[in-house]
Amino acid sequence: MHIEHNISLKSFNTFGIDVKAKHFVSISNIEYLKKVLLLKDYPDKLILGGGSNMLLTKNQDSLVIHINLKGISIISEDEDFAIVKANAGENWHEFVLWCLNNNFGGLENMSLIPGNVGTAPIQNIGAYGVELKDLFVSCETLSLEYKTFETFNKADCNFGYRNSIFKQKAKGKYIITSVTFKLSKRNHKLFTKYGAITSQLEVMRIKHPSIQNISQAVIAIRESKLPNPKDIGNSGSFFKNPVISKAQYSLLEKSFQNIPCYPVSDDTVKVPAGWLIETAGFKGKRLGNYGVHKNQALVLVNYGNAKGSDILNLSKLIQKTIKRLFNIFIEAEVNIL
Repeated sequence: MHIEHNISLKSFNTFGIDVKAKHFVSISNIEYLKKVLLLKDYPDKLILGGGSNMLLTKNQDSLVIHINLKGISIISEDEDFAIVKANAGENWHEFVLWCLNNNFGGLENMSLIPGNVGTAPIQNIGAYGVELKDLFVSCETLSLEYKTFETFNKADCNFGYRNSIFKQKAKGKYIITSVTFKLSKRNHKLFTKYGAITSQLEVMRIKHPSIQNISQAVIAIRESKLPNPKDIGNSGSFFKNPVISKAQYSLLEKSFQNIPCYPVSDDTVKVPAGWLIETAGFKGKRLGNYGVHKNQALVLVNYGNAKGSDILNLSKLIQKTIKRLFNIFIEAEVNIL
């Protein structure tokens, strides 16, 4: 365990924002993690995973603890299912590919989502009709207050759309150290009707797709729409898709006849935030070193050396404009620090 000082966090966040950590330590051992949490010389601590769902707007004076716990293991399996545990520091997409290489199905629609396994339950990540909660069994955590290990099952996590207990009453109280999934080994349940998967499979000339084919299709779609954080700094979708009442949607439809929606319940629908932002004229808008991506209005980008505060101010302008035009508030997905 080695604590470093005045470390740039540029390579530790996918936006590529260059802020400094006054104190920094990377942890690859759970026992070391407990020891670091007990350090009294650093009362303020910030837990950092893959850095994919955050916008850093200032230097961090706290001790930044980088969770770098590695390892994937099969806990149990039968003819139909495998119970697989991945440690928090595993890259999410690499974990998905590991599952596909073993013909374990369920996560293929979530291919190429940036970030690490440990932060995935916090956000209840999802894509193309599948959410993490659909495959989730449990996660192991370390309590920041009591320094004890606790296990959360699916019911404990109170999962919702891009939401969980770890964003609500348990926010900032636990470090997720591993996540366990139940994945299919045969008779895979395929989700191909959401988004452009079906048309992409047609382009690929695949009529009877495997889970690997679906992953390839999802990767192709994402690469065509979303910038690679290694090339252009970004955090994926910056905003959540808002859920509104059917009554409000009917009013909007009078002014915007082509406004899309997806049913959520008997009384509510989900409106694509990307459509709202694009209709408001922000898609492709560039302000010097930052802006809105040209192919996907949900993605705010750092073209190089932008400040976190620049991107934050742009996000507030977008929110204000969407509220004025549509009377809808779009909530940020990312954590602002």
